[in-house]
Amino acid sequence: MALSDFTYYRIISRNAALYGNRPAWLEAESGRSISFLEIRGMTDELAAGLKATGIGKGDRIGVLGKNSLEYFLLYGAAAALGAVMLPINWRLSAGEIRFNLDDGQAKIVFADPEFEKIIGEIKDGLPTVEHYYSLSNQDGALPSFSGLTASAADFEAEDIPDDSDFVIIHTAAVAGRPRGAMLSHANIVFSSLEFIRAMALNDNDVHLNILPLFHVGGLFMTISTFQAGASCLNMAKFEAPAAVRLISDKRATVMFDFAPILGAILDESDKTGNDISALQKVIGLDSPETIARYQTRTGGTFYCFFGQTETSCLASVSPCNHRPGSAGRPVLAAEVRLVDDDDRPVGDGDTGEIVVRGPIVFKGYINLPQDTAQTFRNGWHHTGDLGRFDRDGFLFYMGRKPDKELIKPGGENVYPAEVENAILLHPAIARTVVFGVPDPKWKEGIKAVCQLKDGCRLTARELIDFVGEKIARYKKPQYVEFVDTMPLLTSGAPDRKQVKQLYSPPGVEPAPQPR
Repeated sequence: MALSDFTYYRIISRNAALYGNRPAWLEAESGRSISFLEIRGMTDELAAGLKATGIGKGDRIGVLGKNSLEYFLLYGAAAALGAVMLPINWRLSAGEIRFNLDDGQAKIVFADPEFEKIIGEIKDGLPTVEHYYSLSNQDGALPSFSGLTASAADFEAEDIPDDSDFVIIHTAAVAGRPRGAMLSHANIVFSSLEFIRAMALNDNDVHLNILPLFHVGGLFMTISTFQAGASCLNMAKFEAPAAVRLISDKRATVMFDFAPILGAILDESDKTGNDISALQKVIGLDSPETIARYQTRTGGTFYCFFGQTETSCLASVSPCNHRPGSAGRPVLAAEVRLVDDDDRPVGDGDTGEIVVRGPIVFKGYINLPQDTAQTFRNGWHHTGDLGRFDRDGFLFYMGRKPDKELIKPGGENVYPAEVENAILLHPAIARTVVFGVPDPKWKEGIKAVCQLKDGCRLTARELIDFVGEKIARYKKPQYVEFVDTMPLLTSGAPDRKQVKQLYSPPGVEPAPQPR
């Protein structure tokens, strides 16, 4: 490792020396408290055990589980060995989980006990996996996590340059296929420093860890607060009553929010009277009404941002009050420009595609060299998002490019093509167009406009149930409208633009939701 390299494992080593016995990780459910010094020791023991099983530089470690100390330690152990983390969204269907693990060529897989059945169902489709372990410390269908650890007396971390691969996060399926974005140690470090700078994170903060560690927001917020010397107060799964009690009792100061998380916390606080004034720093995406309500209630600051997995979560960020409605100003570690379809800079105040370059930009998509080349054309990462700058350099998000249409229910990324492909598997469906619509709970909901085949009958509930069995349930439509005819292009495909104009709100009624 070069003198100037700085990897995630070096952050762990630094913090062990600097913060010693101060609490680094607090488990909301079990009450466990682990110090920075203990994190270093447990990381080394886990790395030693992984090394003994044959895990080394470049090997991929698949993880299917909810947030836990064991999950967090795997990131450190992977960094010590130069291995690559492959976190999997546990809300995906079995088929989607199998695809991501196979696409990432996992060599070893860890799973929570509740997901061991899924692992058993998909094992035959995972030819690269040599070992399976539980994230639990009890033996079950899979060997226990604790049984993997080994003595770290003679363990030495590998020499890893900071441009080495660190984590693969699969993004939403642009054309019906998820894309694995490869992020490096340098990406992690630069993004963490941007979080720390923008939100003034420090060793007095307590991070309420709500977002999952497979999500770029959850992972980067956790690493950023850890790097700042803050304590991470971990929740395996978000529940508003528990979150409010933790904010009140443990004086949690910072969290990452996607609607409806913050609104649910405010509602619960209203109901119980529990004090949430300690929560002074919130970053994320939410409605103006919820943001104003939070700031009035607590006097805290809500930080608006623009970013994506490919930009290591952040490309611009500012307190929302600095320019209401904006996504903040570009971060220090990136150039951000707006260009037209020919990659020419647009004029002041005009809308263009947001392109980014700098050390926050990811390394590329695994197994997809053509997609990577297209995204990185002319030396810039093309986000597929549209924006405009005001005269003071604040970025305003203006939606997705038509060919990169994206829906974001509750902070998750869903591409219409993926939902449409699942809907078209139903034998009663002739055509469909899927797009995003305003939603009071999730900020943006998924609507499907469907044309049935002649003589077929189908209810919205039946279609929603069907889609929920094919892909992750958060990708199923909340709104379904059946139509007799659909405008078509000369090619015979549905005319998306006309369908959206004809069937967008107002006047949309939610489809009945499966229980």
